[in-house]
Amino acid sequence: MKKRLFSIAIFSASLFTLTTSCSDDFVETVFNEAIIQSDLKSSDEVQAFVRGIYSSMRSADYYGANYLGYGEVRSDEMFSNTAGGYFLNVQNYTMLSNDAYAGDTWNKIYETVAKANIVVNTNVSGFTDANFAEYLQGEAYGLRAVAFFDLLKLYGQQFSGGSVGIVLPTKYDPKALMPRASVAETEAQIDADFTKALQMMEANAGYDQAAVKTDLSINALKGLMTRFYLYKKDYAKVRSLVNDVVASGNYSVAPAALVNVFFSYQMNGAASNSMFELAVGINSALATDSYGYLIGLQGYANIQLKEGVVDLYEANDARLKLITEDAGDYFVTGKYTHDNGADNIKMIRYEEVLLAGVEAELNGGSSAKALEYYNDIVTNRGLAAATSVTMEDLKLERLKELLGEGQRQWDLLRWGDKSFKPANVAETMLAFPIPRKETNIANTPIVSNPGYDN
Repeated sequence: MKKRLFSIAIFSASLFTLTTSCSDDFVETVFNEAIIQSDLKSSDEVQAFVRGIYSSMRSADYYGANYLGYGEVRSDEMFSNTAGGYFLNVQNYTMLSNDAYAGDTWNKIYETVAKANIVVNTNVSGFTDANFAEYLQGEAYGLRAVAFFDLLKLYGQQFSGGSVGIVLPTKYDPKALMPRASVAETEAQIDADFTKALQMMEANAGYDQAAVKTDLSINALKGLMTRFYLYKKDYAKVRSLVNDVVASGNYSVAPAALVNVFFSYQMNGAASNSMFELAVGINSALATDSYGYLIGLQGYANIQLKEGVVDLYEANDARLKLITEDAGDYFVTGKYTHDNGADNIKMIRYEEVLLAGVEAELNGGSSAKALEYYNDIVTNRGLAAATSVTMEDLKLERLKELLGEGQRQWDLLRWGDKSFKPANVAETMLAFPIPRKETNIANTPIVSNPGYDN
């Protein structure tokens, strides 16, 4: 069965513009109060809120720009040249608890969680098309898992010498005062959400459309799950997920001759290597707030390659088409191609899933399968097939393939590599500050991260 096209009149961009925190103003609505205050009444309303989750995720404070930037400017591959003043405090580890990056990204991700909570806690059993609504609830569980994982990576203490995780609201309650869970409890919640998402979506798989890249599909969910289970070092789980995606036959690696075309704005939702994208397009373009405007020469040209990174590519590597030299500096210009920021935001693509498979197979799996996945990428980059592959090969290939896509800091940290951190910066500063407006709330149980505002 196909998903129905959404046409309910109340949906608009402003309808889902929420201001959030974990405090009393967790969600201040600027749209139909009756709907937010009461249960959702139909699959159309459930689908509206899922669309609203996507809208929050594509914000410039989240996947639209800043979250990707955090993964690059604190890494070994790229840095902010501070053009336009972007990412200066992030890169220099000089943030305070009232820093706009910390507060705005916190707000936007918890806004995502709030919308997901409204969906997953809706009783859909009486809906005429309850199975469709349950499939949508599976999507919401998966997107909540992504949001919790992103919050954990940014604000949790697992990489900074502590054990405190994040706040884990699982129901919409704007007056709730909740403490931060432990890292272990946070990881358990993320695992539970991903598990529930997959269960609900597979149980209602008739509504799944892998070809519609702007909706979270079962395969795309599995792709996103590989990130979390690599972080957890659950390599058996990753192997199973990757095997399912590959066996589906729905995707292929971008060929060398078209590698730049596959990232083009004109390919929004149409590239065979794309698994899930946040729809942007002309009407919702982020313009000067977009990641493309920050990273590309058509805009601020703020995020550029570190010295020597371009030399890691062989001369005949097709991915060099995606990099532009300007007066001796190098920029990733071929992955974000529309001057107005109308590129869809690619959340997961097939090449990343194959790289997850390489890593998982090298850790307790089949070296032959690892080599097969690896060669599927490198031979489609104009390079000769390898005869063997090691973890060091895999790490270098992830750098080259995922350059500029916001993954590098998190890869390094999960591998235990903190060499990108300046020697004079305390390890505690690897975690972002908890926004001061959260810790200043009367009777709040939220504790701050150490090292800030002292």
